[in-house]
Amino acid sequence: MCKKKQFKYCPSKIDPCMVELITRLNEGLQTLACCCGHGKYQRTIIFRNYEGRIIELITGIEIPRKKKFYKRDSEGFYYIPEVCEAKK
Repeated sequence: MCKKKQFKYCPSKIDPCMVELITRLNEGLQTLACCCGHGKYQRTIIFRNYEGRIIELITGIEIPRKKKFYKRDSEGFYYIPEVCEAKK
């Protein structure tokens, strides 16, 4: 898995391959979480839209939680259940 980078303005760590993208997105959006998928799951980016709804950016799926967006599988990889369900 990727080694993660801590941003001074963000309490969570970010996958190095996502740093540039998240930095640019944060110029206009309030990103809350992200994961590159580590080759197992698809890339996901969680943000709060202007109406206050929490959305996964790539799929457009609304996430019904305000925190703990990701679940951990048996191998230690993180994923968003709603995104995985939509892919089926």
